[in-house]
Amino acid sequence: MGAIGLFSDSHGDLRAFDRAYELLKGRGAKRFVFPGGRFTDLDEWVSWRKEKARGGRSYSDTDFLADVEAFLSSQEQVPRPPAFGEGAEEAKQAAEIARLRDRFLRTPERDCLQYRDPQVPKKALELVGDALCCVVYDRNDLEKEDLLNAAVFIHGKDPEPKVVQIGPRYFVTAGKLTGAAEQTCALLEPGEGGLRFTAFTLDGRELVSGQQLALSAKTKLSVK
Repeated sequence: MGAIGLFSDSHGDLRAFDRAYELLKGRGAKRFVFPGGRFTDLDEWVSWRKEKARGGRSYSDTDFLADVEAFLSSQEQVPRPPAFGEGAEEAKQAAEIARLRDRFLRTPERDCLQYRDPQVPKKALELVGDALCCVVYDRNDLEKEDLLNAAVFIHGKDPEPKVVQIGPRYFVTAGKLTGAAEQTCALLEPGEGGLRFTAFTLDGRELVSGQQLALSAKTKLSVK
């Protein structure tokens, strides 16, 4: 697993969501963690990207086939190519947008409907390098089992990006996309001895430059 992009608390600001995604993708992120701060913003952003790519034209057969391809891929079936020759490049781009949601790991905040849905987990796990990371919007939702099993806790609801170390474990937040003095996001990269955390404003200025998360042997996962 390579670098992952972190951002939260977009609260309906899809342009900020998009700027954070593009910035972190340009810095090498292949996977993205969105702890919440409006759970449905991911879905609305994907729809917004689709509408933007169509440029105002109506939903076409190309769009339909691209959505079907993305759906089949998400069901772990072999992706099917577009069923026509012309417009193949257009269909490829549409399919790429349709798959955007699969690049994200997200969790719900307490005041959204998904938080009360038993089928939607309030916490999620992501492996970054050999560090097990627990993702949650509100760190007060963490339980004893979570605290003992994970090495890094990625959360939202904080106004600025920071890393807090408690014993051998770390609490990490990317700050907020809205509702804070600066709109921020972050990158978490695996490296020798642990992880590296870098935080940015949405114009690309570094606020936190390569802060090291030195993980002890007992907080790392090993495969034998």
